[in-house]
Amino acid sequence: MTDDIEPEDLVDAGVVVDALTTAVPLSPVAAGQVVAGAPSTGSVDLDEDMGIGVWEMSPGTMRDTEIDEVFVVIAGSATVEFVTPSLPSIELRPGSIVRLASGMQTVWTVRETLRKVYLA
Repeated sequence: MTDDIEPEDLVDAGVVVDALTTAVPLSPVAAGQVVAGAPSTGSVDLDEDMGIGVWEMSPGTMRDTEIDEVFVVIAGSATVEFVTPSLPSIELRPGSIVRLASGMQTVWTVRETLRKVYLA
């Protein structure tokens, strides 16, 4: 990330953002969401108006309630279980593209720190 560019300006026309090296501050997942391990998550909004950002989760397992989102995994590996609605689990790896719908109940098991670029 370029030090002289504010995060909200990172996706301006003609500006390159390296989603693999953009700093993403992590915080521990709330105890009520943790299923196993001690995962941390964080995100950086690259353009709030467009809903574009970078999200990361460290190894561990957590429950989540999703928002409308499309994302592309750029690093790591994980399994996402769909609790509600009941759907088959999916495996995530770099290059995976997934759409989530608002209200979906999921369980994320991250084996290798997962990083995704999202549009929400």
